[in-house]
Amino acid sequence: MQTEVAPTDRPDFFKDAVHRAVELLAAGEPVALPTETVYGLAADALNPDAVAKIFIAKDRPAFDPLIVHLPHKDRLPEIAIVPDDIAPTVALLIENFWPGPLTLILPKNPAVPDAVTAGLPTVAVRISDHPVFQRVITSLKRPLAAPSANRFGRISPTSAAAVLKELDTRIPLILDGGACHAGLESTIVKIIPGDPKPTLRVLRAGPVTKDDLKAFGRVEFANAAPHPDHPVAPEAPGLLASHYAPLTPLRLLAEGEIFQPVPGRRYALLSYRGDPDDGSFGLPCWEHSIVLSPGKGKLPEAAVRFFHALRQLDELGVDEIIAEAIPERGLGVAIMERLRRAATPQPVPPA
Repeated sequence: MQTEVAPTDRPDFFKDAVHRAVELLAAGEPVALPTETVYGLAADALNPDAVAKIFIAKDRPAFDPLIVHLPHKDRLPEIAIVPDDIAPTVALLIENFWPGPLTLILPKNPAVPDAVTAGLPTVAVRISDHPVFQRVITSLKRPLAAPSANRFGRISPTSAAAVLKELDTRIPLILDGGACHAGLESTIVKIIPGDPKPTLRVLRAGPVTKDDLKAFGRVEFANAAPHPDHPVAPEAPGLLASHYAPLTPLRLLAEGEIFQPVPGRRYALLSYRGDPDDGSFGLPCWEHSIVLSPGKGKLPEAAVRFFHALRQLDELGVDEIIAEAIPERGLGVAIMERLRRAATPQPVPPA
């Protein structure tokens, strides 16, 4: 199979690309589409055969559920059941964050294939605000399952070129909508009823932060990753212990830790703000370094650049990527969550 990359940066290109994508999706084929977060590999969420092609293209295990994207919020009952005790909170979150990078975990409608939810009784659902994705899904008039458009466990793609490197010859079409403007996958929230306020349990941190959510309930973060040696079906996508990982081993430094290089090994650095005062940036051992947000360090800029920078470092052929810690506030929580999942487990010294 030859993978076509269709541009969307001119009105005539946009129209042709959307038409081609809708044709393929209606025929049960997967298509890579841009979202505001990362590129997704989309297929008709209510067609089990089409969903199966997502898992095959990505080498994704069947126990890892998918997010379902809706054409419009009015279509939510086709995919999910909203219990009465959380319905007011669901309505508020939808009003404030849809379309956008917030995914809700809700009881699933029986019409949703078990392959989409990995057999779980719940489904992950959101609406993307990317204009290309929106035009495709509203033209198709069907919900789309769309995990990130990369090989399973690898670095999430934020450009069409990155998708092509991951899935060339595995899928028929990629729509090139430019670079993703959020750069991190959506925030995933499960609502727990409570009085006087519900609990918003964040299963995966993302662009919608704790500060954004706290007006709607008590926010808590769940550590949902299973042990890597004992994988079980996670409650939502992107929660496995090892995920977002480069092929090159990655080591995450603790906050304030000074890196100690091993002579003869080649290293690359992923730095937050490129400041020698952070501890490691000024060391002479780096074959290459990328700074996520030079100077004062702006977390939104770091989030947008994160996956692209990680992919660049992974292609250098060094022995190890060293990553500085990011301040765990706002978007920094989401970046650090992904760095921890991307990091290569370090050997435990003998007792």
